[in-house]
Amino acid sequence: MTKPEISECVQTMQALRNALLVVNGKWKLQIIVALNAGTRHFRGLERSVPGISTKVLAKELKDLEAHQFIARTVHPGPPVLVEYHALPYARTLDPVIEVLKAWGLQHQQRLEAGNAVSV
Repeated sequence: MTKPEISECVQTMQALRNALLVVNGKWKLQIIVALNAGTRHFRGLERSVPGISTKVLAKELKDLEAHQFIARTVHPGPPVLVEYHALPYARTLDPVIEVLKAWGLQHQQRLEAGNAVSV
């Protein structure tokens, strides 16, 4: 590898690291997709993301709020009502989500066709 190629590789890895620090794990993008469809209460959001635990959802929502992808609105009660909605910044992930969706569908079809490479 030449020095410019190494430099480009390092820049790419750093950019990927930065992105994955924000949307890491299997839940964050799913939460964003659910909230892009509309405002949700905590329990409604929990139902929209099958398999997520209450504890993990609470943690992921805090992380997404800290990174300014979502906002939390508390309506005083009784009962107190908490709603979550996606902020405009979350829409910057739309192209990423679309590419991952297309790749995921393609990968699933490949697996179903039995074309997957055995390890």
